[in-house]
Amino acid sequence: MSPAIPDSLATPADDSLAQLDRLAGLAEDVIRRCRAAGASEVEVGASIDSGLNVGVRLGEVETVEHSRDRGFGVTVYFGKRKGSASTADLAADSIAKTIEQACAIAKYTEEDPCAGLADPARLAREFPDLDLWHPWRIDAADAIRLGVEIEDAGRARAGITNSEGASVQAGESLSVLATSAGFVGRERGTRHMLSCAMIAGDEAGMQRDYWYESVRAAQDFPDAAGIGRKAAERTLARLGARELSTRAAPVLFAPEVARSLVGHLVSAVSGGALYRKSSFLVDHAGKSILPGFVDIVEKPRLARGQASGSFDAEGVATQERALVRAGILERYVLGSYSARKLGLESTGNAGGIHNLIVATGTDDFTAMLKKLDTGLLVTEVMGQGVSIVTGDYSRGASGFWVENGAIAYPVEGITIASNLREMFAGIVAIGADVDPRSHILAGSILIDRMTIAGH
Repeated sequence: MSPAIPDSLATPADDSLAQLDRLAGLAEDVIRRCRAAGASEVEVGASIDSGLNVGVRLGEVETVEHSRDRGFGVTVYFGKRKGSASTADLAADSIAKTIEQACAIAKYTEEDPCAGLADPARLAREFPDLDLWHPWRIDAADAIRLGVEIEDAGRARAGITNSEGASVQAGESLSVLATSAGFVGRERGTRHMLSCAMIAGDEAGMQRDYWYESVRAAQDFPDAAGIGRKAAERTLARLGARELSTRAAPVLFAPEVARSLVGHLVSAVSGGALYRKSSFLVDHAGKSILPGFVDIVEKPRLARGQASGSFDAEGVATQERALVRAGILERYVLGSYSARKLGLESTGNAGGIHNLIVATGTDDFTAMLKKLDTGLLVTEVMGQGVSIVTGDYSRGASGFWVENGAIAYPVEGITIASNLREMFAGIVAIGADVDPRSHILAGSILIDRMTIAGH
């Protein structure tokens, strides 16, 4: 482990497996009690999340937070009538009231023919170790020193005039899902983060930018001081930002922004939007929606993946399978309920997608700028101007104007607009510069033409 990423020498005993056993025992007991109350099917989820969050600014401590949150939820079915209730208290009285409330709700709801637990035949039976559990036993004092180191590295850069601070976060999560079909799934995972935000100013005004790293295991962090330096470099690069005149031009989405485009695609092919007929990609399974060179594959069991898991939020087994192959939409993103509404089968995506990998080309970021030639590099988008119903896309943006394959100057105060259908069809290239900090792993994405609205 790098000396820049300290770990406590006095590591306490890891009792996470024992805690998972206790949560599993509680869940199974609740299922028995719900069945005794007349429920035909029961699903129980229980969790414990704990962590440390330290914030420093200008070399001084701003926050030190130790957290330990508990969650418990029960869903019961009386035939096709459903009731759900939850609590943040695992005390016996609170759980008893939660069971009572869930059963009461179910008795007064209307029947839904699509309601019910996942198909037992599709439940996970194998639970491989996905290397997700790496507790970081850092204490508050070491976390403060690390935060100061990160911030100092950023503040040391000439031109930086102020700081919004640095933060150090260490987190652990334990959860159990159990159902009356006999399924009991245990999960434990860790997630740690280092971040920093800097401020710089010149005669044109103030600029701010940031950087962060998110990992499962603290030893996977890059040099901590490098996070502060990168935050400073990104901030300084924005000085002297200009507006653009309104025009149409090619647009290159930097990797940290490009993944949002893939996220819009996932939303458009997710069950809820499809059975409500509120997606521009209704009835598009088996049809071409992206250029033929684009493949997108879900890999739920990726070691140390940001969203790895052997089962989904209903206990259905996850599996590696394509979402898009050669530009063609292979399937939708479904849980059991939405699958029944559509007359299909669950894809193991109740609760969301798991590690979506967008196949890349061989071009690094510099080569992608060359492909862009003259156009807009987008490094940040703002606002909520995306309609999954129509595909219309309009968001505030900032970034850099590129000329002849090289960054010319920073830009801000612009809006980029198009339609997602046209944007997906207009993808020219996908870079090899993958951002690993998300469950959507994509490189930069170059789109042939968008409207840029400026002054």
